[in-house]
Amino acid sequence: MSYLLGLSRGIDWINETVGKAMTWLVLAAVLVSAGNALQRYLFNRSSNAWLEAQWYLFGAVVLLGAAYTLKQNEHIRIDIVTAGLSQNARNWIDVIGHTLFLIPLCLLMLWLGIPFFLRSFASGEISSSAGGLIVWPAKLLVPLGFAMLLAQGVSELIKRIAIMRGLIDDPAPRSSSAHAPE
Repeated sequence: MSYLLGLSRGIDWINETVGKAMTWLVLAAVLVSAGNALQRYLFNRSSNAWLEAQWYLFGAVVLLGAAYTLKQNEHIRIDIVTAGLSQNARNWIDVIGHTLFLIPLCLLMLWLGIPFFLRSFASGEISSSAGGLIVWPAKLLVPLGFAMLLAQGVSELIKRIAIMRGLIDDPAPRSSSAHAPE
């Protein structure tokens, strides 16, 4: 189990690093958006490439930030249902949810997303918009984001099992009133 916990720490470190880097992409998206708006209103000019760059940046933040969100335990939960349950029951719900839903979804998205990207890359696909960008970098974000989410799902599964066995303390305990509905 110590090997698996080491693997979990490595996955956590990668997703933490990438997740924090995504904050800079949010800034870049805001600057691109503001620059494009200023160009449009001040000079009556616009660029599809700048609009698409903004979309690509936003897509990167969402897809590459999903694993970080899971790691930080900030993903959407059913707290209204689980708030009254014991911590052990919530751990079991996480184990079952990761095993039956998250991991299979990520595997499916990889199975579908890799050929989706490869076809675009091989053909040199370009946006159909005048002055648009190449498309494959945006399509690469799909399998990359789901690969990172899959890895973080495995890391969370390892940690939940270790917590349930008493091998580690819960790094992100949830009290029954932590996120109570208002």
